[in-house]
Amino acid sequence: MLTTAESGEELFSEMHWKSLRYFNLYRFAVAALLFSSALLYPSVFPIAGPNQSQQHLALASLYLVATSVAVVLAYRHGQHATVQLTASVLLDVLVMTVLIHVGGGLGSGLGSMLLVTLAGAGLVGQGRLVLFYAAMATLAVLFEHSYRVMQNDFDAAGFFHAGVFSAGFFAVAISARLLARRVIANEALARQRGVDLNNQTVISQRVIEEMQDGVVVLRRDGRVRQSNPRARQLLGLDGGGESLLSAYSPDLALDFVDWCRNGSEDAVLVRVPASGLRLRARFAATESSGRDVLVFLEDMGRLQEQAQQMKLAALGRLTANIAHEIRNPLSAISHAGELLREERRGEAYERLLRIMLDNTQRLERIVSDVLELGRRDRLYRELIDLRATLPPLIEEYLAKEGLPADVVRLDLSAGATLCFDRSHFHQVLGNLLGNALRHSQRVAGSVRLLACAGKVAGQVELHVIDDGEGVGEEFREHIFEPFFTTHHRGTGLGLYIARELCDANGAQLELQGSGPGADFCLLGRASGCQ
Repeated sequence: MLTTAESGEELFSEMHWKSLRYFNLYRFAVAALLFSSALLYPSVFPIAGPNQSQQHLALASLYLVATSVAVVLAYRHGQHATVQLTASVLLDVLVMTVLIHVGGGLGSGLGSMLLVTLAGAGLVGQGRLVLFYAAMATLAVLFEHSYRVMQNDFDAAGFFHAGVFSAGFFAVAISARLLARRVIANEALARQRGVDLNNQTVISQRVIEEMQDGVVVLRRDGRVRQSNPRARQLLGLDGGGESLLSAYSPDLALDFVDWCRNGSEDAVLVRVPASGLRLRARFAATESSGRDVLVFLEDMGRLQEQAQQMKLAALGRLTANIAHEIRNPLSAISHAGELLREERRGEAYERLLRIMLDNTQRLERIVSDVLELGRRDRLYRELIDLRATLPPLIEEYLAKEGLPADVVRLDLSAGATLCFDRSHFHQVLGNLLGNALRHSQRVAGSVRLLACAGKVAGQVELHVIDDGEGVGEEFREHIFEPFFTTHHRGTGLGLYIARELCDANGAQLELQGSGPGADFCLLGRASGCQ
């Protein structure tokens, strides 16, 4: 469509330039035919003499040269399209009028050439210029016929014929222009729809790629057509070409076959052999031509973790508020128990008093742990030298518990450092050592501390390993949950607080191994404290 630049110069769209080039190529073809006919077959026109034959050849030659120049300008000089079109149409009107005159008037049939020229100009040109082209063609035809009448007798039928042709000029030009406007409007609409569709496609693709859930597009034969990065991570897809779903998850492939038969909307639970992940899959049909099927995949472990975090967050806020309210009366009860201990009223009295004080101390530890958990974000990370920090820390802990110094064995690699808040590290290590000693045999070397470089550069691993019975498979998924304990005197908060403090320091605490004894691994950064 036509637009206007700031300088006022008219600019054509690429479609208009293409139409103008085709129009000039048509004119060049007509000029080449006229030149060939004038050169090889001059008898096709009723030429009176050899001089007129030479004039016809000269006219055809000039017209061929002019159309050649117009073609070159249209392809090489992409400016002043309106000027190029106007010059081309006026030249055609002049040449065709001369040929009509030489050919004996409109009866020669050359007037239809002007109709084609005006139709092409109407498709390419601008509104009012199209009427100008039709008017110029009308004036040229009327002038030619008037000149012919001046040389011969008056011919009323000829004027009527010229008038009909003139009306046809305007009709063809206006009809072509109206058709061109509709084509331009449809082209603009199609272009805008294409832009909107492309934008929507880009946005949809980005949304799918950033989704936390996996999305897979399956053919009806069970081949993976498309997938987003999360789905490739969950299923272990290689992303190259179309592969069978059964090669990555046979269970999911069987569920897909069942869905194709029954069309159930219920989600299914499957386990991926490669990663061991437990996924929740839901199938949805599409209206595509190939009747492809969408598969939405959710990591059940992540969902359970999110639910657990929400539960723990609510529980943390509740327990923190309760802890502040409990601590004062708890202190009063403990103080009263200490005063009662000074009175000697018999063995049964002493036993009941000891039970009360022991449980009071347990409640005090729980309250202290909960309050400490609420201060997990108040930290100052520093680079801790494990070779210098661990020996005195372990010696102090063993002396406090009244255990021999050889119960814990240290195995530290050279240059072992850990980026951690020092007070948090003391609490995490105390919880891990307390848990290990509680379940160990408490003989020489029962607990082993191993510090070594991590599998990834810039990381360090600190293992706390005991020689106890280990953690049963039924307890491994709950071992880090708050208030979960297998010991009658445990609070169930030690390992949970240890993991939370590790998370706050950018580290990880995991339970490794499945053999005898428990192996808790603290994985953190060996440098880069800020």
